[in-house]
Amino acid sequence: MLYLIGALKLDTRPFSVDEVQRTMSADFADKPIVGGMIAREFMGEGSDKLILSGQLLPFKTGGLTELELVKSMMLAGLSQPVQRGDGTRVGWFTIDKVSEGHKELMRDGVGFFIRHSIELTKSSPERSSTSVINSILSLFGLME
Repeated sequence: MLYLIGALKLDTRPFSVDEVQRTMSADFADKPIVGGMIAREFMGEGSDKLILSGQLLPFKTGGLTELELVKSMMLAGLSQPVQRGDGTRVGWFTIDKVSEGHKELMRDGVGFFIRHSIELTKSSPERSSTSVINSILSLFGLME
C-alpha cells in the first residue's frame, strides 16, 4: 500500500500513485517595535496541502471504480484520515479537487491512459452529531 485515504487504498494497482507533493506552512503575527526589527509571534500551524498524482490503465489493471469513489468522497465534503504506506498517520484531510486526463481514447470514450491528481487540505477530524449532542448534555449533567 502506498497511501490510504479513508477507505480508499492507493497501491501500485489498480489505483496507483507515482508522485506526491506536500506543502506545509506556519502562521506568524508581525508586531512592529519602535526603533527595532519587527517581532514575529508564532500563531500555530498554517495550511497543509497534499497532492497525490498517478496514472491508471483502466483496460489492463482497472481503477475507474476507485476514481469514482474519490469523486464521491470529495462531494461528501467530510474529512478523511490519511495514512502513508509505512504506517505514518499524516492527519485528517478534506479532498478539495480531483483532476483526470484521458489519453488515447478507446471506443467508449475512456482513455487507455488516465492521468489523475487528488488535492487535499489538512483539516480537523469530523465529529458525529451524536457525540456533539452527548457533549452538550454532559455539560448540564444530563448524561452520565
